[in-house]
Amino acid sequence: MITVALILLLALIALSIPVAAALGLLGLILDPLYSFLPLTRAMGELAWASNNEFLLVAIPLFIMLGEILLRAGFAERMYNSMSQWLSWLPGGLMHANIGASTLFSATSGSSVATAATVGTVALPQIKRFGYNEPLFLGSIAAGGTLGILLPPSINLVLYGVLTNSSVPQLYLAGIVPGLLLAGLFMLVIVVACVLKPSWGGQRVTASWRERVTGLVHLLPPLGIFLLVVGSIYAGLATPTEAAALGVVGALILAAFFRRLSIAMLKEVVENSMRASAMIMLIVIAAAFLNFILSSTGLTTLLTDSIVGLGLSPWTMLLAIVVFYVVLGCFMETLSMMITTIPIVAPIMIAMGFDPIWLGIVIIVLVETALITPPVGLNLFVVQSLRKNGSMQAVIVGSLPFVLCLFAMVGLLALFPQIALWLPSVFQS
Repeated sequence: MITVALILLLALIALSIPVAAALGLLGLILDPLYSFLPLTRAMGELAWASNNEFLLVAIPLFIMLGEILLRAGFAERMYNSMSQWLSWLPGGLMHANIGASTLFSATSGSSVATAATVGTVALPQIKRFGYNEPLFLGSIAAGGTLGILLPPSINLVLYGVLTNSSVPQLYLAGIVPGLLLAGLFMLVIVVACVLKPSWGGQRVTASWRERVTGLVHLLPPLGIFLLVVGSIYAGLATPTEAAALGVVGALILAAFFRRLSIAMLKEVVENSMRASAMIMLIVIAAAFLNFILSSTGLTTLLTDSIVGLGLSPWTMLLAIVVFYVVLGCFMETLSMMITTIPIVAPIMIAMGFDPIWLGIVIIVLVETALITPPVGLNLFVVQSLRKNGSMQAVIVGSLPFVLCLFAMVGLLALFPQIALWLPSVFQS
């Protein structure tokens, strides 16, 4: 049963069938093969139940928040301010790529939106200042991955729903690893540009007056972050309500800077609906597939088989790392999380791993999938923003940052308090 399900899933993905359709088709095929009851009759109820979750309303709201900030032009001003403060480091504007991605991640909750936003502003600087193109492209793709680790992450919301974990606790757990990962990315850039100074391009200079004046452009995203995350931890709003507050705050800022218009709102709504529909269709298809798998006994069979191997917790963790890295080469991140977490999380939690810590580890592994070929979404996003050139440059430039993500998993394994310290502080 396990072999048939795996072969069918890989075959459907290899045929370039959309992920939601592939998951739904797999459920429809497995039902008559292994169930004595027509499980497909529960499809309508499952579609309603999987979408009738108050916490999931946060997803389209966070997507809309990121769209408003992008269309209102905050990203360009934020990037320019970051470049004035960070361009003195070896690697120049590549540090601005990471810094701007970190700040935008704290408002958008999406890796793809972060990579697209920063990439749109940053890419023209490659030829203008003579940067090493692969490394510059890699810094944009890697910086974008921070969008699903730093709050308000859409993927952490999904993990919370799938494992019944506290989303506020997950948000707290993601802050320190997210900032540390941004630091590791910047360290890679420094090392690379010290070894190869020509890769760092021309130095961009700015006076202290320009730097201090430019700080005003960092206030809008910081204000949105404090509004969203602050309202959650002040006990004033749930994550969903905080997302709605963030949208209202972003609209007020857009109106204040005279960037709010009917045309802009139309683009925001259209893009938000398109992205939300894609995500929720994957959620419905994955819920149906998980129902088929659990009803036919495949989930229990797989869990018992893994537990029966007698692996130690740390060997099991290593196996999970390899599993996600391999799977990430073939599956899109959201569908990968939705299909695997209901199976992986109970096994790991039963072995004694903290569910909040596990969530951060899985998110870091999912981040790795975003910048590993052949289906790394951020690689495609960055490549789509370029006017010419091959995909190979983006892939090669991302490889050093993949090593950073592996290092982050190792640090989390050795020092779990990196993720658990902030949640424990707020609990005490």
